[in-house]
Amino acid sequence: MSATDNPPCLHVVAAVIRGTDGRILITRRAPQVNHGGLWEFPGGKLSPGEKRLSGLQRELNEELGIGVERAAPLLKITHAYPQQRVLLDVFEVTRWTGTPWGREGQPLQWVLPEGLLDYAFPAANVPIVAAARLPRWCLVTPSPGPSRGAWLRALERCLRAGIRLVQLRAPALAQADYLSLAEASIALVHRYSGQILLNAEPALACALAADGVHLNSLALRAHSTRPLPRPLWVSTACHNRTELAAARALDADFVFISPVAPTGSHPEAPTLGWPGLAALAQTAGLPAFALGGLGPADLARAAHAGCLGVASISACWRDPAGMDEAGAAQALAQLSALEGAAL
Repeated sequence: MSATDNPPCLHVVAAVIRGTDGRILITRRAPQVNHGGLWEFPGGKLSPGEKRLSGLQRELNEELGIGVERAAPLLKITHAYPQQRVLLDVFEVTRWTGTPWGREGQPLQWVLPEGLLDYAFPAANVPIVAAARLPRWCLVTPSPGPSRGAWLRALERCLRAGIRLVQLRAPALAQADYLSLAEASIALVHRYSGQILLNAEPALACALAADGVHLNSLALRAHSTRPLPRPLWVSTACHNRTELAAARALDADFVFISPVAPTGSHPEAPTLGWPGLAALAQTAGLPAFALGGLGPADLARAAHAGCLGVASISACWRDPAGMDEAGAAQALAQLSALEGAAL
């Protein structure tokens, strides 16, 4: 076995530093280092025996001259370069002291989330770019009842409450009915500056100017290559490691891991539970939403398990209160206790 067959693993902490205006801080690597000239999220390698949050504090002080006051887990990914494997523990930093500046002479740039796609990053940072562009909540729509008007009013109630990512799921509808509902839903979601994925054929998402497509397990098995170009989203449903591997091979942007808890639609289905969710999320290699019997109160625990956020059907549809940016910030502030460190 050559040295490159099993390259050593470097444990790195990185930060998505998000300002009050939503812009994200990125820095450019020096020309003479690996991946020189590319942009990255600030951070660096942990010292032997160093806790990840302590390492984050140290690295951001050394690189940017700031002190971290609030940080929450965003995702954990492992990436294999030819000579090095990298384990990235990524945190979202939303409160700090001091003004960031390039203490090592590195250029800094504050970028809107969508603007990140205009910058070149190392390959290991690609899932971080996706995570930085996503909210912490996602609504998966329930099947519409006999009144489409009442269903759309309920969708608008969720959007007014702050939901900004929607997956349109209506498997019982005939194709023509789904097309009509999708057109109305896309217009409504975009009116609130939200994003909507169609749980349908990728070509339909393109034709209707949706923001992307969601592939259920059957559709995931039917595709061997990414069905839509970026910046359109591609998400997939995943219930096990095999499906997670298929999502990575497909170059999906993020996944929904389910079911975490019993659901009203499938009360008899086997559930992952929190340990099962953590086992999948922390090895997914992609941003993940926890799905299945969850609601606003579960965000902190889902993030602690390794998920970007929570996707909800019935809980959000019934009462979307708290599923906005302010609710996410409040929930994630609880993570200092779960993480065993105060920031």
